[in-house]
Amino acid sequence: MAHHQQQSRAHLTLSDRLYDIASNVYNNYTARVFLIAIITIWAVMTFTFALVRLMPGNPLDVLIEQILTAEGVSYQEAYDRVAASFNIDSDATTLDQYFQWLGDLLRLDLGTSITSPGTKVIDEIARFLPWTVFAVGTGLLISFVLGIFAGMPMAYYRGSKLDHILSFFSSFSTGVPNYIWGLLIIIVPGIAWRWFDIGALRGTYDAGLTPGLNAEFILSALEHAALPVFTYVIAILGTWMLSMKSSTTGVLNEDYVNVAEARGLKERTVISSYVGRNAALPLFTQLTISIGFVLSSGVVVEEIFVYWGIGHHLFQSITVRDYTSLQGVVLLLTAAIVFSNLFADLTYGLLDPRVRVSGEK
Repeated sequence: MAHHQQQSRAHLTLSDRLYDIASNVYNNYTARVFLIAIITIWAVMTFTFALVRLMPGNPLDVLIEQILTAEGVSYQEAYDRVAASFNIDSDATTLDQYFQWLGDLLRLDLGTSITSPGTKVIDEIARFLPWTVFAVGTGLLISFVLGIFAGMPMAYYRGSKLDHILSFFSSFSTGVPNYIWGLLIIIVPGIAWRWFDIGALRGTYDAGLTPGLNAEFILSALEHAALPVFTYVIAILGTWMLSMKSSTTGVLNEDYVNVAEARGLKERTVISSYVGRNAALPLFTQLTISIGFVLSSGVVVEEIFVYWGIGHHLFQSITVRDYTSLQGVVLLLTAAIVFSNLFADLTYGLLDPRVRVSGEK
């Protein structure tokens, strides 16, 4: 009996320790949001793992069909050729594949491409991601700066003709999806007006050039990225304009702005030091959050312009049912969205000392 009670006390002690650990994690805001982020990513990836395997066809069938269509060989010959170089265990169950994938993921191994045997998924991502980051980052930064400078006069001259024109433009810009803007850019100035050659701007730089820090390559990369960047700018600009207008309108009603004006400070000083700085502060948090969403929303835009970024790679992976490559890209995009929100949440208190995270009180 005494031995049994000692075991019970030991069991309770272990339970208490586990409970204390869980309580400490829950009560620590930073640890809690990180845990929620990890769980969110795992849930999305598990759903993606199941969803891609419910898609009609599989990598083997897709490649065989491509060989049959392109070369007209017999089915058996096409099957033998694909099976000789195919990097997938067709006998493994879906559950076995899931636990294999999960184990590899815990070791930070995204696996190898199914349709490109020997090519690591992480290497494919490293090849395509920089182009997407460049185009998305440039478009996001340009639209952010323009939105701040355009949104402030909208608030200062509320109800004026300038406000009505800019408000109409920003509402129209926000209401049209970025891929529709991309199609309009191709159809109207590209095809109808012939301002540029669509075919010559495919890819990320001119064929035959060697990547490097030289003027020819840099100019070529900028030329090929111009249309995707312009699409991102025109699609996001309206959001920043409306956000800056709303934020500036709120700041103009603050007491410290009225006091600064009553002290006789120059209007430029009031705008830059009191209004502009405080009005733009909430937008920096929104900018951080937007990074992940814009990165993921560029999939269709890159495919429209045949811009060889991570979105184009994702679309190609879906086409050939390359499960591992598809899962790797989705993991990247999901993590970008989750951690951009997390970063914005954790850093906003540093940008604005008046804000304190409720979980740390």
